[in-house]
Amino acid sequence: MTGLSRRLEEYLRIRRSLGFKLERDGKLLAQFIGYLHDHGAETITIDHAVAWVGLPAGAGRGWLAFRMSVVRGFLGYLHTLDPAVPVPPADLFPPGGRRAVPYLYSDDELAALVAATDTLRYPPQRATYRTLICLLAVTGMRIGEGIGLDDNDFDIEHGLLTVTGKSGKPRQVPLHPSSVAALATYRSHRNKVHPHPRTPALLVSTPGTRLINVDVNATFGKLVGRAGLTPRSASCRPRPHDLRH
Repeated sequence: MTGLSRRLEEYLRIRRSLGFKLERDGKLLAQFIGYLHDHGAETITIDHAVAWVGLPAGAGRGWLAFRMSVVRGFLGYLHTLDPAVPVPPADLFPPGGRRAVPYLYSDDELAALVAATDTLRYPPQRATYRTLICLLAVTGMRIGEGIGLDDNDFDIEHGLLTVTGKSGKPRQVPLHPSSVAALATYRSHRNKVHPHPRTPALLVSTPGTRLINVDVNATFGKLVGRAGLTPRSASCRPRPHDLRH
């Protein structure tokens, strides 16, 4: 399978040059090649792809669909080089469930969510989550972009944020003067609490480290409950991601 590993390197290099990170894809495809090697496969068949995709015991439909999409992308590339390589049909592992419906916050709901940050235990935590929520709401950033901001991404003189998106490409987001003032106030407060930064992050946790997704989602869930916000349907629940809408 040396030749196949080389083709995988080519495939990942081409797609990454287009801006895709493909970290998880690369690991999964290396496992797929290992599976083919372990089973002595001299050629790739759809049966091989289906068998490998279905390996995880108890995996959900969404994860199986993702594994198949990763394999299909790679086999599609191989097919362009060798038409004998089959590409599995797209509907072999359809994803389960429905896509989430964006939860559109009213002004009153957003105000209640911000007010709920006052119920958090520590003052630095209150300031961080109040700033994060407001920043996501006024800029349209994704949650990962917000917690990924570094201090030097905030240009207070020109009222700009440099935001790095999923593809790794930066963009500049202009801020309203009121947002600049609020962010400057937060930064001043943060510097008093953490005069010797442990991280270059703009928004920090109570111990002074960069925020992480799992903690933000857990805290946001508490704030949603304390603000009295409720799901509008099974697929429409308040999420941090929806603040960008």
